[in-house]
Amino acid sequence: MVIIMDKEQMIQEIDEIIGKYITAGEILAHVRNETAKQVKVGASLLDVADFAENMIKKEGGECAFPVNISRNDEAAHATPKKNDTEVFGEDMVKLDIGVHIDGFIADTAITVDLSGHNELVEAVEAGLNAAIEIIHGGINTTQIGDVINGTITEFGYKPVANLTGHGLAQYIQHAPPSIPNIPTDVGVELEVGQVIAIEPFATDGKGFVSEVGSAQIFSLFTNKPIRNPAARAVLKEIEQYKTLPFAKRWLKSKHVDFAMLQLEKNGNVSSYPVLKEEKGTLVSQAEHTLIVEEDGCRVTTK
Repeated sequence: MVIIMDKEQMIQEIDEIIGKYITAGEILAHVRNETAKQVKVGASLLDVADFAENMIKKEGGECAFPVNISRNDEAAHATPKKNDTEVFGEDMVKLDIGVHIDGFIADTAITVDLSGHNELVEAVEAGLNAAIEIIHGGINTTQIGDVINGTITEFGYKPVANLTGHGLAQYIQHAPPSIPNIPTDVGVELEVGQVIAIEPFATDGKGFVSEVGSAQIFSLFTNKPIRNPAARAVLKEIEQYKTLPFAKRWLKSKHVDFAMLQLEKNGNVSSYPVLKEEKGTLVSQAEHTLIVEEDGCRVTTK
């Protein structure tokens, strides 16, 4: 049976979806601001992650991905382990947090500087704001990369070349299009109604990150069968996250470490290793989610 919606039904459905994106953004803006206040020298990384993730649920949202708490030369994908005992020092701290309502995602990031290098934070925030100012339906992503790059380099720093902004779709945290932070030869035009995340990174390093160390963040790739009972139990547990990333520390099944190794080996899950710049450097990050409009954009996470 083919179900045909009339124009009024389609408009109502679109309005409901936009409403969910906006609600997710409103929740996330509050969570981001309150979580940033918890980042202090001597504070526990795990406590800060738990604070944000618990607050998201109290306010009526769900975590779109584990809270990323990346420090200093770490750019992304760092999140505390279960029973983590690490505390903040005089670090440059990136908080990357996501909320979803029925899979419709808001994604934001802020840098809390405890290291005394606030100009690097100013550079990335200026890059983000400059990009937002030029967004409208029909703009080419090459123009966004040019503006972000030009703004950050004016401060004397480099954008991170191999990290980008991205589209957002239902239960998909990284969807097309890719939004570059550097000049590129080829891009795509943004369409009215698209939901995207602008996400510049600035660094005093080489401007390139690499995967380092073991991952604490994963996502479900396939439900294909696996024989090990412990792995089957964990596979069933992680199905609740659909295609969104989850933290190993969220899992309550027994023998999680062994089970996750088996699931990764079997191709059931994908991992997100920590992304780092060269040792001794610093990375800052800023991010907002926005809806592209004809003559501008609506930022959902302000």
